Amino acid sequence: MSFINNVLKVFVGDKAKKDVKALQPLIDKINAFEKEMESLSHNALREKTHGFKKLLKEATASTESEIESLKLAALNETDIDKNEDTYNKIDQLKEAQYSITEKVLEDILPEAFALVKETAKRFTQSEEIAVTASASDRKAAATKDYVNIQDDTAIWSTSWDAAGKKVKWDMIHYTVQLIGGIALHQGKIAEMQTGEGKTLVATLPVYLNALTGNGVHLVTVNDYLAKRDSAWMAPLFEFHGMTIDCIDHHQPNSPGRRAAYEADITYGTNNEFGFDYLRDNMAHSPTDLVQRAPNFAIVDEVDSVLVDDARTPLIISGPVPEGDRHEFTELKPRVNELVNMQRQYLTGILSEVKKLIAAGNEKEGGFLLLRVHRGLPKNKALIKFLSEEGVKQLLQKTENFYMQDNNKQMPEVDAELWFVIEEKTNQIDLTEKGVSYLSTEEDKEFFVLPDIGSAIAEIEKKGLELEEEATEKDQLFKDFSIKSERIHTLNQLLKAYTLFEKDVEYVVMDNKVMIVDEQTGRIMDGRRYSDGLHQAIEAKENVKIEALTQTFATVTLQNYFRMYKKLAGMTGTAITEAGEFWEIYKLDVMEIPTNRPISRADKDDLIYKTKREKYNAIIEEVTKLSAAGRPTLIGTTSVEISELLSKMLGIRKVPHNVLNAKLHKKEADIVAEAGNAGVVTIATNMAGRGTDIKLSEEIKAAGGLAIIGTERHDSRRVDRQLRGRSGRQGDPGSSQFYVSLEDNLMRLFGSDRVAKLMDRMGLEEGEVIQHSMMTKSIERAQKKVEENNFGVRKRLLEYDDVMNAQREVVYKRRRHALQGERLKLDIANMIFDTCEIITGDNKAASDFKNFEFELIKYFGMTAPFSEEEFLKEAPNSLTRKTYKSVLVHYQNKMARSSQTAFGVIKNVYEDQSNKFERIVVPFTDGIKTLNVVTDLTKAYESEGKQLITDFEKNITLAMVDEAWKTHLRKMDELKQSVQLAVHEQKDPLLIYKFEAFELFKGMLERVNKDIVSFLFKGELPTENPNQIQEARQQRRAKENLQTTKEEIPNVDEMAAKSRAISQNQAGRPSVTETIVRTEAKIGRNDKVTIQNVMSGEQKTLKYKQAESLLKEGNWIITK
Repeated sequence: MSFINNVLKVFVGDKAKKDVKALQPLIDKINAFEKEMESLSHNALREKTHGFKKLLKEATASTESEIESLKLAALNETDIDKNEDTYNKIDQLKEAQYSITEKVLEDILPEAFALVKETAKRFTQSEEIAVTASASDRKAAATKDYVNIQDDTAIWSTSWDAAGKKVKWDMIHYTVQLIGGIALHQGKIAEMQTGEGKTLVATLPVYLNALTGNGVHLVTVNDYLAKRDSAWMAPLFEFHGMTIDCIDHHQPNSPGRRAAYEADITYGTNNEFGFDYLRDNMAHSPTDLVQRAPNFAIVDEVDSVLVDDARTPLIISGPVPEGDRHEFTELKPRVNELVNMQRQYLTGILSEVKKLIAAGNEKEGGFLLLRVHRGLPKNKALIKFLSEEGVKQLLQKTENFYMQDNNKQMPEVDAELWFVIEEKTNQIDLTEKGVSYLSTEEDKEFFVLPDIGSAIAEIEKKGLELEEEATEKDQLFKDFSIKSERIHTLNQLLKAYTLFEKDVEYVVMDNKVMIVDEQTGRIMDGRRYSDGLHQAIEAKENVKIEALTQTFATVTLQNYFRMYKKLAGMTGTAITEAGEFWEIYKLDVMEIPTNRPISRADKDDLIYKTKREKYNAIIEEVTKLSAAGRPTLIGTTSVEISELLSKMLGIRKVPHNVLNAKLHKKEADIVAEAGNAGVVTIATNMAGRGTDIKLSEEIKAAGGLAIIGTERHDSRRVDRQLRGRSGRQGDPGSSQFYVSLEDNLMRLFGSDRVAKLMDRMGLEEGEVIQHSMMTKSIERAQKKVEENNFGVRKRLLEYDDVMNAQREVVYKRRRHALQGERLKLDIANMIFDTCEIITGDNKAASDFKNFEFELIKYFGMTAPFSEEEFLKEAPNSLTRKTYKSVLVHYQNKMARSSQTAFGVIKNVYEDQSNKFERIVVPFTDGIKTLNVVTDLTKAYESEGKQLITDFEKNITLAMVDEAWKTHLRKMDELKQSVQLAVHEQKDPLLIYKFEAFELFKGMLERVNKDIVSFLFKGELPTENPNQIQEARQQRRAKENLQTTKEEIPNVDEMAAKSRAISQNQAGRPSVTETIVRTEAKIGRNDKVTIQNVMSGEQKTLKYKQAESLLKEGNWIITK
C-alpha cells in the first residue's frame, strides 16, 4: 500500500506539502506585519484590538440594525403568519451576518496573528510591561496577582501561577505554529507532533475569533489541562482587554458557570460542555441557562474526543419507580457456581486435548480444542497453548469445518457446555444443559420463556368468560416480562464473570466499579456500562448495586460538536483517522511540519511466541537502558500488565514509577519526572497527553528517551501517541514495540500468517523475529480493526442522527417557550396541527358529530360551519376555517382571562401590607393543577398579560418535558427491538428510521393536543385574592439527577444478541414492549361496531373508516 501511495504522490503530489504551500502567502503577510508591530508602543499595540473590533462592528452594523428593527416589529405585530415570515428573515440575516464576520476575520488574520506573536515576544523579553490603565486592567487587577495599578499605569508581570505552578512566559510562535494557527482558523485539524506547542498555536485563532464577541470554546480531555491552559494563556488575552474563564472552576447552573460562558474565551472539558447543553435544555427559567449559541470550538486531542468517546453518549438520568428491584444478588451464586463448573470441566478437557494432539489424534483433539475455545476463550492456559506450533491452525481448521452450512454441526461441539461465549461479538448464550442446571426442581421452566402465541391460543380455546380470559392473559404477559428480565440479568452476570476482568476493563475503588478507558488507560469517572451490565459487575465484586435510572436527556459528543458553526481540532495523531474526520465532521486533517527534523529511531517490532518470553525480553532491555542512564517509558494496555512488569522490575531491583488507572491522579507529577536519568516509568499507551517529557543535555547525549511498547494497540494512532512521547523538538530517542502471538490483536486478527511463518522456521523458546515485513503485517491487522471500529461508530451515529433530528425539534420548542419570543407562533402552529388532525380524520370518516365533539373536547367551542359545509368542502378549506375560528376564540379567551386575573393582581399589588416581588398563581383544567410563578410588577403593569405569557410558557415546558422522557424510553426500546429485522433480510436502520418517525409524530400530536387542551380549559383565579401567594425566593428542589457516559453495545453486538434469541429461546431477549395479537384479524372492508368511551355513542361502519377514530384512543371496537 505504501508503494502505491508513493507512486500516487509522484503524479498527484504530496497533500501535506501542497497544504503548507497554499498557506505560504498568508505566512509572508504575517511576517510583513510583524516588522510593523515591532515599531509600535505597548499602548499602540493594545489599541490594535479595539481597531479590529470596530472594523467588525462596522461591517455588521447594517444587518444588526435590520435584525433589531425586525425583532421590534415582531413584538408589536399580532398577525402570527406575518411574524413567522419575520422570524425566518431574522434567521437568514443572522446567517448573512456570520458570513460577513468570517470574511472580515479572513482579511485581518495576518495582522491579528502578527499582533499575538509580537505580544508573546514582548512577554518573553521583559519582566514587566507598563501601559496606560484601562477599565479591563483595573478589573483584572482586582483578582489577578500579575496585574498591578499605580495611579493611571497598569503594570503587567510576565510571571504568574498556572494551576499551582509558577511560570515565566518564554514562548514565541515559530513559523510552523503560524501554519497550525491558520489551519485551525480555517476549521481544519492540525496534526502537530508532540512538543510542537499545540497550546501556544491555539492562541492565534482563539484571539482572532474572540474579536467577534460571540465566544470561542477551547475543549480539553481533562479538567487538569483545562484549568492549566486557561491560567497559562490568560495574560496573553487579558493584556488586550479580552475576558477568559474555565467552566471547570464553577459548579453547574451557577452564576460563575454562566459568567464563564459569557467570557470571550472559555476553556473546559468535553464532557462539561456537553452536559451543560443538556442541562440548559432541562431548564425551567431563562436565568438557569448558562450557554450561548455555539460559535467556534477548538478541540484539543481531537482524536480522543471525537473518535475514542464517540461510542459513549452523555446522559442525564433520574430515578425510576422501583429502580432498585433486581435479581442480581439472588442469581449471582448460581452464575458463580455455573462458571466455576465450566472452568473446572474445560481445564480437564484442555489437559486431554494436549495429550491427544501430542499422540497425533488431531481430529478428536481439534474437536475438544474448539469446545474449550467456545467455552472459555480468555483462559490463560488456552491462550498459551494456542501459541505452540500448529495449534492455532488446527483450531481454525476445526472451526471452519463445524461452521460450514450455517453452523449446522456446531451444536455437537457445544453439547457438553453450560454456556457458549462469542468473544468477538461479546455475546454469551446458555445451552440446554445450562438452562436445565439452573432451573429448580419446583419450576423446570424457571429460565424458559413462554411461547406467547401458542399460550394465547390455548387460553382462547378454553372458552372462558371475558374477565377470566383477560386475567389469564395478564398473568401470561406478566410471566413473560419477569422471565425475560431474569434471563437478561443472568446473561449480564455471565458476561461480567467471563468477559470482564478486574484491573483490565475496570477497577474497584472506594467501593465502586469504575471503567478504565481502553484507549487512554484513565479512569472514566461517572461512566457506566449500559443495559444492566454495570450492575452485574457490581454484584460480582460485592459492592453496592446502584439502582436503575431513566434517561431524561442524552446527546453523543459527535452530534454536540457538529452544532458549532465552525469546528477545529489539534492532536499529534489524526492522520490515520482522516477519512472518519472528513466523513462525519467534514474536518480536513492537515499535517503540520515539525520545527526541527525528527531524529527518533523507530525500530521494527520484536515478535515472540508467548507473553512470558516477551515480558522477560522487555525486562532485560529496560534493565540495560536504566543502567546506561537513559530514561525509559514503558507503555502498557492494562493495569494488570503494568503491575506484573512492576513486580518483575522490583525483583531486579530497578527503581521505577507506575502510572495506571489506580494512580491516575499522579499523572502530571510522574510524567514530569519521566525524563530524568535512569528513571523507568510504566504508564498506559496514551498517558501524559498534553504534557511534555523534557530532557537535559546529558540525557540527550546518552541517547534520549527510550519508548518500550509492551504490545500493539488495536489502533495505530495510539501506538503513534506512545512513540511521540520521545523525540520532541528534534531530541534523540528510540521506540521499540514487543509483540507476542498471545496478544489480543494478534490472537483475534493478525496471527495466522505470522504463526505459520514461525512454525515453518521452527523457532525455539525465547527466539524472536524482527523484520519490516512483519511490522507491516501487524499494521495491516490494525487497519482491519480500525475499519471495523469506524463502521461501528458511523452506524451508531446514523442511529443517533435520527434521535438528534427529534432532539432539535423538542429543544427548539423548549427554547422558544423559555425565551418567550416565538412562543405565540409555536402555540398557533400547535393549534393549526391539532385542527388539521381533527378535521382530516373526521372528514375521512364523514363524521360531523365526532368533529363537533372533538372541537368541544380540545377547544371548548362549537363548529364554525354547518354539517352540510363539512361534508361538501375539501379538508384543507375546512382546516383553514377551523383554525381561524379557534385562533380568534383563543385570543379572546386569553384577553378575558388576563382582565379577570388583573382584578386580583391589582388588589394584591396595591395592598401596602404585601411586599411581594413574585407571586404564585394556581391554574386548573378540572383535572390537573399547575402553579405559575410571575413577576407581580410586570403582571400589574401589563394588566395581566405577563401572567398569560408565563401560563403559556409553564404549560408548554411541563407537557413537553413529560412526553420527551417517555419518548426517550420508547426510543431505547425500539433501538433494541429493530435488530430482529436482520432475520427478515431487512436493514434494522431503515426500520428504526421509519418506526422512530411514527413514534415521534405520535408524540408531537399528543403533546400538541395536551398543551392546547390545557390552554383552552385552564381556569385563572377569580376575585378571591387568597388564591394568590408569594413565590418564595428559594431554588426549585433539585431532582436526584445523575450525569453519566454510558458504554453502549455496538450494532454487531446488538444483532448477535437478537440472532441468539431466534436460535435459542433461552437466549437473552430484548427488553422491549411485546405486542401480540389477541383477537381475530379484521379485514379493512369488514364491518365493525365502535363505541365512544366518553360519550357512550355507538356506530357501525367499515373498519377502514373506523381506523382513524380508533387511533385517537376515544373509540374502541365492541364487536
